[in-house]
Amino acid sequence: MMLDLDNFKTINDVHGHSAGDAVLKQVAARLLQVLPPHNLLARLGGDEFACAFVFDPEQPRMVERIADDLIEAIATPIVENGIELAVTTSIGMSRYDSESEGVDLLMRRADIAMYSSKKQGRNRHCWFDANMEQELQTRSLLETGMRMGIPNGEFVPYFEQQIDLATGKLTGFEVLARWESPTQGLISPEIFIPIAEETGMIGDLSLSIMRQALDHAKYWDASVTISVNISPVQLLDPWLAQKIVKLLVETGFPPSRLEIEITESALFENLSLAQSIVGSLKNQDIKIALDDFGTGYSSLAHLRALPFDRIKIDRSFVSSLLGNAESKAIVKAINGLGESLGLPITAEGIEDKDTENELRSIGCAQGQGWHYGRPLTVPETRKILAKRNLLPAGELEDAAAAQAAPGPPPSDKDLMQKAS
Repeated sequence: MMLDLDNFKTINDVHGHSAGDAVLKQVAARLLQVLPPHNLLARLGGDEFACAFVFDPEQPRMVERIADDLIEAIATPIVENGIELAVTTSIGMSRYDSESEGVDLLMRRADIAMYSSKKQGRNRHCWFDANMEQELQTRSLLETGMRMGIPNGEFVPYFEQQIDLATGKLTGFEVLARWESPTQGLISPEIFIPIAEETGMIGDLSLSIMRQALDHAKYWDASVTISVNISPVQLLDPWLAQKIVKLLVETGFPPSRLEIEITESALFENLSLAQSIVGSLKNQDIKIALDDFGTGYSSLAHLRALPFDRIKIDRSFVSSLLGNAESKAIVKAINGLGESLGLPITAEGIEDKDTENELRSIGCAQGQGWHYGRPLTVPETRKILAKRNLLPAGELEDAAAAQAAPGPPPSDKDLMQKAS
């Protein structure tokens, strides 16, 4: 078994290293109490432990019971100097058999299973299987490709149309990231965004996409806005506002045409830092939207705490609007809330005319989704703008050239299959 403590860093950061040391000692004592006799137990470093013991191969459930007991024992709060300190553990398990090549392989497999436990939500155990190793190798290849691809310009912006539901006019675009890999083709953000967030590459990736989008969009009609979604990881960067303002200065894009989208879950991590970042952006005349409204922790509290300019209804409510009375009631309630606060509402995930008509009757101001077309490349976006007379004369030649460009990009389902 490989065991890694969940959220141990928080204890060190908040209560100091003496509290962290006390937790490690208490965890070690609890491990000894729970494990069967004649075990091997070690702390490998930091907050990671390993143990080994013999068990009946016909009774693997015995190992799972021990893992359950370990998880329960470690989760019991530890009292140190009158303060309750709580940690949990993620456990990976592997078993030695005739095909194993030694203890190094046994530990490596348990380690892979441990990270799988963390990925599945932490505070749980998981047996190793061969698929985990294949997944890890695939992820490693993707990570390596991303580290080279970001500075090489392989990550590019795509643009999803945002439509005024009352008039049908194109008001702007949400910027989406796509990876044009030279070896794997077009890769969906559902594959690479989690890796970027876990590895710390999300900041460089996001700023690269934003710079490209602003460079192109600064030449478009002044009525066309650009919306960019900020990752929860980025919102923990105290210099984020300065980095965005620097991009605006360097590209010459008007701040009033930029809208930054923040999800509710991002605010849960550090509200005070988010308030500081949002305040700095608002001072530059940048708009702020609350994204995925209704799926977070404390929506009304966040609306009161931060000066938002727009609310975006999560696509899960919009997609089920016609067939689910509860979703319809929620959309109506959010729209009413927006009206009372003077905040326009954007509905995400509109995929058909009937849904659009229903949202229009409810009073939603703006909509986006595949009903208006798939996300577009830069040439395809220019083509759409030219049709709507939203391109300056100098850009029209480029738009005409886009007529010969390939059709709309493949669906995300196709992209996922291709990437896999």
